[in-house]
Amino acid sequence: MAKEFKVPPVAFPQAGNPTAGGPNIQQRRMAAPPFQPNSGIPFMSFDIGSAAASTSSGPIYSAPGTVGGSANFDDEEPLLEELGIHPEQIWSKIRSVLNPFRVNHTIHKDSDLSGPILLYMSFCLFQLLAGKIQFGVILGWIVVSSIFLYVVFNMLAGRAGNLDLHTCTSVVGYCMLPVVIYSAMSLFLPQGGIVAIVVASVFVLWATRASTGLIVLLADGGDEHRGLIAYACFLIYTLFSLLVVF
Repeated sequence: MAKEFKVPPVAFPQAGNPTAGGPNIQQRRMAAPPFQPNSGIPFMSFDIGSAAASTSSGPIYSAPGTVGGSANFDDEEPLLEELGIHPEQIWSKIRSVLNPFRVNHTIHKDSDLSGPILLYMSFCLFQLLAGKIQFGVILGWIVVSSIFLYVVFNMLAGRAGNLDLHTCTSVVGYCMLPVVIYSAMSLFLPQGGIVAIVVASVFVLWATRASTGLIVLLADGGDEHRGLIAYACFLIYTLFSLLVVF
């Protein structure tokens, strides 16, 4: 015998009269309002109009020297000068080394490492063009030679010596110009032989003369030890020239 289930009657609203279903039907048909964030929280406010008004009321950042909210870039220093790189000063120091008999030591009092790094990279580039990858060797010899010359001079001058390591590294770096020129010329010269050794000796003497004159004029107490300083500089630049010859 089948069991009977009692189904409650379902009332449908009339098709032509939306109000026949009573007020409860109208409440169910009304769309729920969108979510409104709490206006008391600043970062939860989505009022686009107020945000645009607040940003347009004034500049977010006003740097010193600005007029009307816009930065005046004409008064800014060039990027190279802000980094401590002065191309005119580097070029004047390089030109002073070209004449080893009249080296202008006054411009070398303000020592820097921008010019020496440029010459070291040029030397490494010419060696690379010759098929010699010696970046690490050249960098290591630069550091050792600068410390070697600094120690030798201060031991000779004693308490009267005032040559610091920064100035010594700058002088050794700028006086690498003859060796850099020789490394560029060696690309067109036959490798090895007496001709290469003679040409290398000329450039080594050039670099030795320039570096010795600068160190003697820049530091106190170096004139009486000129011979020993020249010998130390001769060893340094001979070492670099051997990289080019062999």
